[in-house]
Amino acid sequence: MILSIDTCLAASSVAILDGDTVRAARSEPMTRGHQERIAVIAREVAAEAGVTFVGLTRIAVTVGPGSFTGLRVGLSFAKGLATALSIPCVGVNTLEALAASAPRENGVSGFVAGVLDAKMDQVYLQVFDGGTALMAPDALEVGVAAARLAELWSGGPATLVGSGAPLVAEVLPGATVLTPAFVDPVAIARLAAARPVPTHSPRPLYLRAPYAVAPAA
Repeated sequence: MILSIDTCLAASSVAILDGDTVRAARSEPMTRGHQERIAVIAREVAAEAGVTFVGLTRIAVTVGPGSFTGLRVGLSFAKGLATALSIPCVGVNTLEALAASAPRENGVSGFVAGVLDAKMDQVYLQVFDGGTALMAPDALEVGVAAARLAELWSGGPATLVGSGAPLVAEVLPGATVLTPAFVDPVAIARLAAARPVPTHSPRPLYLRAPYAVAPAA
């Protein structure tokens, strides 16, 4: 029984997966205020699923890239809940979760890229083929990201998922472009279910430094 949590993008999202069955899931669109809502949503989704937190066996949480504040809210809540329940907490990066949420042909994913608009003429990018990562998540200039996609693509159907997908779509003619504002929490839970028990707590995935810096003393 897995509870998944995401606050990295423009929503607070929770799902409960029982084996292959989705017991309940909810995403509340928001760009701020995740800290006030995520625990409430988790309790309500658990009640809707007819389970209690003590019945959970694993917590899944997105670790970024995404909002610096948002991802820390979800990560702190997930780790605290997992510690209280003495169960594993599994980190899932936002790009792989976006890619995993793309529609599949005959149950098999093809060439899929998770692409987030990182602003400042950059995107966060990770590319998969058949569910296998072809590169580590990275922050790249838009032109460099487009070149990387062209290099990794061997032809055939392609899907780009995320807010940055339109910025690089030109390089893959005919690609399906999907721009969800947030990650599907069910995809997060399914990725976490397939992983071994982690040996350490999940950490934030920061692909570049924050814009704001402390003033010099």
